[in-house]
Amino acid sequence: MPDNAQQFASDNYSGICPEAWQAMAEANQGHQRAYGDDEWTARAADHFRRLFETDCDVFFAFNGTAANSLALASLCQSYHSVICSETAHVETDECGAPEFFSNGSKLLTTRTEQGKLTPASIREIALKRKDIHFPKPRVVTLTQATEVGTVYRPEEIQAISQTCDELGLNLHMDGARFSNACAFLGCTPAELTWKAGVDVLCFGGTKNGMAVGEAILFFNRDLAEDFDYRCKQAGQLASKMRYLSAPWVGILQDDAWLRYANHANHCAQLLAKLVEDVPGVSLMFPVEANGVFLQMSEPAIAALTARGWRFYTFIGAGGARFMCSWDTEEARVRQLAADIREVMAA
Repeated sequence: MPDNAQQFASDNYSGICPEAWQAMAEANQGHQRAYGDDEWTARAADHFRRLFETDCDVFFAFNGTAANSLALASLCQSYHSVICSETAHVETDECGAPEFFSNGSKLLTTRTEQGKLTPASIREIALKRKDIHFPKPRVVTLTQATEVGTVYRPEEIQAISQTCDELGLNLHMDGARFSNACAFLGCTPAELTWKAGVDVLCFGGTKNGMAVGEAILFFNRDLAEDFDYRCKQAGQLASKMRYLSAPWVGILQDDAWLRYANHANHCAQLLAKLVEDVPGVSLMFPVEANGVFLQMSEPAIAALTARGWRFYTFIGAGGARFMCSWDTEEARVRQLAADIREVMAA
């Protein structure tokens, strides 16, 4: 199998979509002001405000780790804590960056139902202790779509937001795959964020056709005070900011972000359908975004790997995660499904 063949390990394997590439080429004409004081950054921010139907504050960072960590740091003091899923990316895959940028705010993990936090699980942690010896809960962070590919409905977010209001907590959303959640539900971005009570969203571009770049949207603008200084101090203020912001213009202006998310979701649904009747294969979680989590035999997983397929197996014995991307080809999905059928029958 060629080294550059389409794979299913991560949607980060994909390249840059034409719209983002074209916007970067257009931004590369002539000179522009530096450090975000350019027309492309202003246009991108305005696109976000139109898309979300509100006058939010918009910032840009190079990657999701920085976006999430700086956003959470803006919501916490060092003696505070952040309630998150036990599988949340901020907990398992960001090398302590949220704690680092907040000068020590502690992540408190709690149980989930199919990867999703619930009001009950949040209350359980937030009310566990109230003494001065325990880091004071201040933020809840949701991952949309979750790390196991499930999606929060608007009413679920609203219920969590109400719980946050009762407990004096801010609500942050890690939206690395927010586009896929919108596509699956057919909801507007506003319905899945500030209208449901989200204070801050980190909107992912990298996994949906961009080379680099995440947007941080503060719907509660009071929480954005001095956030530009945080970005600068953390090395996230790009001197040539137009190359971070222009791709957003490219994918937002004609809804390419949503078309590509729909395509990735469709490919995930196709893969699930093609293997649903394979003996010994079962879905670990509902397919609601662009990921398919399959329970298979260990020999079959080894055989797939030997055939050159790349995928992740971090979810327990016999568990395999297959991620579809903005550019996934249906023929490639069918080839993978056929190989799964063959190795399971061996």
